[in-house]
Amino acid sequence: MPELPEVEVCRLGISPHVIAQEVSEVIIRNGRLRWPIPDEVCSVVGLPVLKVERRAKYLLLRFSIGTLLLHLGMSGTIRVIAKDTPVAKHDHFDLVFKHGESLRLNDPRRFGAVLWLANDQDELGLLTKLGPEPLSDGFSEGYLFNKAKNRNVPIKTFLMNNRVVVGVGNIYANEALFQAGILPTAKAKDINEQRMNNLTTIIKKVLASAITQGGTTLKDFTQADGRPGYFAQSLMVYGRAGEACVVCQTKLQEIRQSNRSSVFCPSCQQD
Repeated sequence: MPELPEVEVCRLGISPHVIAQEVSEVIIRNGRLRWPIPDEVCSVVGLPVLKVERRAKYLLLRFSIGTLLLHLGMSGTIRVIAKDTPVAKHDHFDLVFKHGESLRLNDPRRFGAVLWLANDQDELGLLTKLGPEPLSDGFSEGYLFNKAKNRNVPIKTFLMNNRVVVGVGNIYANEALFQAGILPTAKAKDINEQRMNNLTTIIKKVLASAITQGGTTLKDFTQADGRPGYFAQSLMVYGRAGEACVVCQTKLQEIRQSNRSSVFCPSCQQD
């Protein structure tokens, strides 16, 4: 599943190709995604994209009359292609521009979304209940500690709750907790303020680093397949269960939390 850094690099990649460009056609080949694609998305024909923003893992294409919301789901990709590029399997949606390029959504599992927010009204409540962006000033020292009071849940589960903070997905939660020296099973309410503030700083660094590394894949958004995938980076724990810890050489352990993989070092990480 694409995580926040992947979606942010997607935003950076498509922005130069679509901002100020006029939509000439909307093509819906299969509207049966996570929610049905509404006919109202066609109202953008003849209008330019004003800007491209991201909230959590939602891409927001702003128009004068509303917002086109895109979500990649579990397996989706968005790429910029020439408008006459042959259609491939699972190419469900095209936003065609007057200058000859198209923004195309490919989604094999169809858990993604293409929705229209008329006058920016979020009728489904997808954006209104989200926590702060992890790289924003709203996610600062004291925030996690105050949110965690009386929260008798594992810290990793707590971090992956979008109502607490958005975009700390499984990969980066594993990495941040390792660097902070906190076991993923530690109860959120039991972690003191100093450790929580340190964890906040590390989350910011881990995500910012992933976005920076992802910048090298921007060219992929104009290639035929447009699939940058996860960025080539040195992950310290995620995907390394059974291997030696990069710090102390202890064998890394793996457990399941909320049906997701949690990998940790039993020596470097504590409750």
